[in-house]
Amino acid sequence: MRAKLIKSLKLVLPLLLGVFLVWYSLKDVPMSVMIDYWKSSNKNWIFLGVFLGLLSHLSRAYRWRFQLEPMGYNIKFGNSMMAVFATYLINYTIPRSGEVARATILANYENVPFEKGFGTIVAERIADLLVMLGIIIVTLFLQFDIIYEFLINKFNPTKIAIGSAAVILLVLLLSNFIKKSNSKLALKIKAFINGLIEGALSIFKMKKKWPFIFHTLFIWGMYLLMFYITSLAISDLHGVSGGAILIGFIFASFSIATTSGGIGAYPIAVSLAFSIFGIGEEPSIAFGWIMWASQTLMIIICGGLSLVYLPIYNRKNSK
Repeated sequence: MRAKLIKSLKLVLPLLLGVFLVWYSLKDVPMSVMIDYWKSSNKNWIFLGVFLGLLSHLSRAYRWRFQLEPMGYNIKFGNSMMAVFATYLINYTIPRSGEVARATILANYENVPFEKGFGTIVAERIADLLVMLGIIIVTLFLQFDIIYEFLINKFNPTKIAIGSAAVILLVLLLSNFIKKSNSKLALKIKAFINGLIEGALSIFKMKKKWPFIFHTLFIWGMYLLMFYITSLAISDLHGVSGGAILIGFIFASFSIATTSGGIGAYPIAVSLAFSIFGIGEEPSIAFGWIMWASQTLMIIICGGLSLVYLPIYNRKNSK
């Protein structure tokens, strides 16, 4: 009974959160305004943004094969591609559940043990995290004055200093506790951290590490480019600064990572980021929804077709 309740909550709570965020993102912007922005948008830029997103997903599927080859698994690109699209689609239900499904698909159709497949996914997420951290660092360096001014105007400097000191102290105390403790929890955390480090270092030990690094940079380059290209579809956003694009992209990326595919949260995150640069709420929300909806529609189509065609594709190949 308890297991069923937990399973139901995992499915229902993200959906309820999504509904709330959709309402919150649209509560101050009439639907008629959103429709007007869609009608007046340049659809060519939107389609080009979708195409760039498609390229990033195909690159991710191709990159995955580099990690599996050293373990003796030469998987078919078709299975890798459809598993990636299925991952994104399933993540719209329960956040991060798609990664489990992706490793399961590989186990079913390519006979790759689940733990090995999942390990490669963790390793690639570490690579993605490192690139994301790099983007954040570059953005902080380039836009330090604007970000600093925004924080000072929005928050009390003393509270920021106290909060930062408290976070640093807490991290140091936790690190010291984990390092010295032999409790089950501490040992699990240490094993997890060591696994992450090992996974990150394994990237540089693989036979095709440079193609892997190239595809990783290509994937994130496409992410950034599709964000910028799609913003050109909204006339009110023409001439938006590179800083706004970078910070908007970072905020939007975190909204996807922390919710079910960014539903409702994506336009809110974009609007919050653009507000730092004095960009109006209506075009920001409209762009956020157009960007999210166009990419989501592509994922629904490609992910849905992948789930349907996977067994057919592998039945044909087995014959």
